[in-house]
Amino acid sequence: VQLQASGGGLVQPGGSLRLSCAALGFNLDYYDIGWFRQAPGKLREGVSCNSRTDGSTYYADSVKGRFTSSRDNAKNLVYLQMNSLKPEDTAVYYCGQCRLDQGEYEYDYWGQGTQVTVSS
Repeated sequence: VQLQASGGGLVQPGGSLRLSCAALGFNLDYYDIGWFRQAPGKLREGVSCNSRTDGSTYYADSVKGRFTSSRDNAKNLVYLQMNSLKPEDTAVYYCGQCRLDQGEYEYDYWGQGTQVTVSS
């Protein structure tokens, strides 16, 4: 069971990217799926977590209003649409099964991440 992220790249500040998350070996529709990111020298940051039950999505304050998570159940994919990108969004992005644990979002079954670099 593993989730793989793709779609990263180099983009200028203010630009957009859409990341994709593909599942190997299971149906994403059965799980809460989210995104987290890891930048060099910084703590891992939970970006989003989408509930499979009620469709609600948690977003970190740092991305709220700019990032949107969505699902395509027919394709078994989860997306992260990132708009108005900032240099501080530069990180490796991962998708994984998410859960709330003592007030913090944790992520499991994450695999290959994708590099997002925001720079002019």
